[in-house]
Amino acid sequence: MSDLTKKTEELKLSDELQEAKGEGVAELVRTMLSRIGEDPTREGLRRTPERFERALRYLTSGYLQDPDKVLTGAVFSVCYDQMVVVKDIDLFSLCEHHILPFFGKCHVAYLPDKRVVGLSKIPRVVNMFSRRLQIQERLTNQIAQAIQKAIQPLGVGVVIEARHLCMAMRGVEKHRTETITSAMLGAFRDNQQTRQEFLSLIGRHSV
Repeated sequence: MSDLTKKTEELKLSDELQEAKGEGVAELVRTMLSRIGEDPTREGLRRTPERFERALRYLTSGYLQDPDKVLTGAVFSVCYDQMVVVKDIDLFSLCEHHILPFFGKCHVAYLPDKRVVGLSKIPRVVNMFSRRLQIQERLTNQIAQAIQKAIQPLGVGVVIEARHLCMAMRGVEKHRTETITSAMLGAFRDNQQTRQEFLSLIGRHSV
């Protein structure tokens, strides 16, 4: 899919979200700005509530997407039984506790059982679940379970490495801390050699 086509789809989705959810968020943001001591009518903030609403709707657009529709339309019967790895998938999400961003990389692998999925669908699934209010542990499991359900492989492995701004900007204020989570299903959980091959391919010795 070209970048232009992808951008067109994202703009269309944004329009659909506005129609579906109404226009209440901007007014709530305007009230919030007043409550924290700001003047929402000043020049720099005048259109901020509307911009925030559009951004929030886009960043939570995963709620309106179905993982079955994302994956099952691109499942192919192929005689291939070696590991498939898609690594270094950029990941951006919002933590559900403070609605602050966390971001990093997601690595996904699976062992096919006579069926494979189109490679572009794996980053799409990562994006879909990331564009919801999340915790990293749940996000990791959701990605693995969706792939397992769609193509029934012999196993699925998912590793996410992320930095959380709720830890860097507030609270403990640890700026360089990275959180690593993994979900191992089937052969990736039961077979140490399979798991180590995956970790080696993504440049890790363990999780």
